[in-house]
Amino acid sequence: MARKKISTTIYITPEQNDLLKALNQKTKVPVAEYIRQGIDLVLEKYKAQLPGQATFDELSSK
Repeated sequence: MARKKISTTIYITPEQNDLLKALNQKTKVPVAEYIRQGIDLVLEKYKAQLPGQATFDELSSK
């Protein structure tokens, strides 16, 4: 089942746009999907800075 998506506006460089469109032409994966994957990568990279419950691994490394 697909999850509900929220519309938002972002600004990218013309170079980013050209490369995303080229990737889309080659793979047929929507540009929006690549943008969502990029957001997921950033959230994973900075997850320690996000609010929430600490995991056991985080607590034992302190």
